[in-house]
Amino acid sequence: MTHIDDTDPTILVLGGTGRTGRRVADRLAGRGLTVRVGSRSAEIPFDWADRSTWPEAVAGVGAVYLCYQPDLAVPGAVEVVESFTRLAVASGVRRVVLLSGRGEPEAEQAEQAVRQVVQSAGGDWTVVRASWFQQNFSEGPFVDGLREGTLFLPVDAVREPFVDADDIADVAVAALLEDGHAGEVYEVTGPRLLTFAEAVAEIAAATGRTVAFVPVTIDEYVGTLRDAGVPADMVSLLAYLFTEVLDGRNESLADGVRRALGRAPRDLAEYARAAAATGAWAA
Repeated sequence: MTHIDDTDPTILVLGGTGRTGRRVADRLAGRGLTVRVGSRSAEIPFDWADRSTWPEAVAGVGAVYLCYQPDLAVPGAVEVVESFTRLAVASGVRRVVLLSGRGEPEAEQAEQAVRQVVQSAGGDWTVVRASWFQQNFSEGPFVDGLREGTLFLPVDAVREPFVDADDIADVAVAALLEDGHAGEVYEVTGPRLLTFAEAVAEIAAATGRTVAFVPVTIDEYVGTLRDAGVPADMVSLLAYLFTEVLDGRNESLADGVRRALGRAPRDLAEYARAAAATGAWAA
């Protein structure tokens, strides 16, 4: 089993400007480690769609936080992730932490591919399996609706164990730096199951404003996204998540945060209070 410490090579954080990657990169840099942010705009650019950028991005890297954009559920993602992982371990990467999607069959295929490639090279792998982030409400696609006072989404009574992106980052950093996480699949959730309406009510309470949640049909939602100029691939992804993943398959709590970190996950109400204090939903 390997161990990553201050004397080890660079850690590559893919999706390093995204919701989880940015948090992982900040935590690693805060420990004085050498971090390479994997993004198209980075000093050493990385682009999932341009394989010519991959070799330089993994050169001299000892560990990788593997966050695939836009989602492991999109067509072709499994092959791309497997190809990248093969290149990474051939270049000397010996630890891979994969952010995966809870309840997504395609994501589990990617997990299997990463596991086989890394194990065959004698390296360590860890899977962090998550679903809807709490931060989707404050940093993602739902922000505008909440600021305007009404969130329209194509979901009704399904409950989701919304997970804090900070908890995901803490688990990922532990897996990148510490022994004892190799070969683990951490399903990470928040501590409660909430409907989207209940989550919005928590946000309303935290902001002291009236915020409504209105369920709509998937066709209405997709039409609104298209009218707003949302890119077609993102429209397709959101439609997939709302029609496939939000069917009740994730209506259960998991203990990944506690198993990895020895503490409870952060509740959505606590997250909402902290986000409201930053003015995330100020009108």
